[in-house]
Amino acid sequence: MRRLIRIIRNFLLLLIAAIILLAAILLYNVFSHRSRQIEVAAVPRATVDQGAAMRLSEAIRFQTISNFLNPEQGAEALQGLRAHIEKSFPAFHAAAKRELIGGHSLLYAWQGTDPRAAPIAFLAHQDVVPVAPGTERDWQQPPFEGVIADGYIWGRGSWDNKGNLYAMLEAAEQMAKQGFAPKRTIYFAFGHDEEVAGTRGAKAIAATLASRGIKLDFLLDEGLLITDGIMKGLDKPAALIGIAEKGYATLVLTAQATPGHSSMPPRQTAIGMMSAALARLEDHRLPMQIRGTVSEMFDTVAPEMSGFSRVVLSNLWLFKPLLLREFEKTGPTEATVRTTTALTIFNAGDKDNVLPGNAAATVNFRLMPGDTQASVIDHVRATVGNERIAVEPFPGNTDPPPVTGTAGPSFKMLNRTIREIFPDVIVAPGLMVAATDSRHFTGVTDTILRFSPVRATSDDLKRFHGTNERLSLEGYADMIRFYRRLIENSAG
Repeated sequence: MRRLIRIIRNFLLLLIAAIILLAAILLYNVFSHRSRQIEVAAVPRATVDQGAAMRLSEAIRFQTISNFLNPEQGAEALQGLRAHIEKSFPAFHAAAKRELIGGHSLLYAWQGTDPRAAPIAFLAHQDVVPVAPGTERDWQQPPFEGVIADGYIWGRGSWDNKGNLYAMLEAAEQMAKQGFAPKRTIYFAFGHDEEVAGTRGAKAIAATLASRGIKLDFLLDEGLLITDGIMKGLDKPAALIGIAEKGYATLVLTAQATPGHSSMPPRQTAIGMMSAALARLEDHRLPMQIRGTVSEMFDTVAPEMSGFSRVVLSNLWLFKPLLLREFEKTGPTEATVRTTTALTIFNAGDKDNVLPGNAAATVNFRLMPGDTQASVIDHVRATVGNERIAVEPFPGNTDPPPVTGTAGPSFKMLNRTIREIFPDVIVAPGLMVAATDSRHFTGVTDTILRFSPVRATSDDLKRFHGTNERLSLEGYADMIRFYRRLIENSAG
């Protein structure tokens, strides 16, 4: 009995020692993760031209909806928008040279005074997504009238992406009027088909620059936002700079079968095979992972967290499974840690008593850095496990572009600019889960940054490509101030 008591006592002592050691390790990691936020002085707020909101309002009225299958669908609207831009920003047009690329895309070159300084580029896009049919009446303001009301500019494109485009031009116009001459050449590249892969716009602009031997020091495109109240345990808004972007791979699956009369169905039908294949793809998704950019984001944010959230992010070696289970609960968070699988189109049959000869489905994947289109195709074929189902890639697919490092001067400059204009935010690197025009520019620059100077709550995120898209007047003024300061910091 005494021996048993000694064994139990020793076991308890070891258990207590292990708990104390674990607690010590957790606490050490918490307090050794020091803040990476840089200290800068906030730039005084400057007044913004009262006509800026009206000019953006007018731009929204041009229904520049892009269509992959009908690229000239929005030609008239794009021509109208182009004329509006030229009329609205005369000083900038006098200072910069404009080229028309790919029919409707705009490339401006604001020549620098130092020919030895490497040029930079700012990107935005002119096109917008359509309004979902049947939802027009759900809008508080008509989607294409650019109504200014209740402190907002309402309409499709106010946020994505005419807000960015016009804010850049407003900043450049102000500076051109005041005689500003950039030290380095600044390219403004405004594609016209970003929402349908950018193959005719941004890709053509990038090819034009490459053909001239132009190598950009860095490029800034639309991207991650300033989110408020979305990260649990973070009391301050988080400004995430997209240093990486997911790849884009759409695959078309086709199942072939013998057509016939519905009264004599075979054991396997085209619809049945395809349905089973799609169910397997949803049930066997690619694994979640925390690595690279996402891991760096957590390391940067961890010291700014409070409570248990700080303990978790500072000790991913222990809490990674717990964090992944939490992220798996919602689509937006899961998208940051997984190559996603989205079933988007299904076509089969045209009569109730006829077995179709084929069924087709379209599946869209957004690829984590490290995955490729080839690896996803292998995953699909292995998961489906049916040689009667063909798998073909869609035009416009791209692997994830290279990751931009955070130690470089361009990231640090953008970090500083954000903190100067938005002194209340935490800045961290992040992963862009959607595709941007910037992916086409990997041949002309090694440094691609993706950031939109827009504040957003979880409610605002629902408006992105959705109903009641809007941009606050205060937020738009901040965007103009941001781009002006960015031009000063990068080319002044």
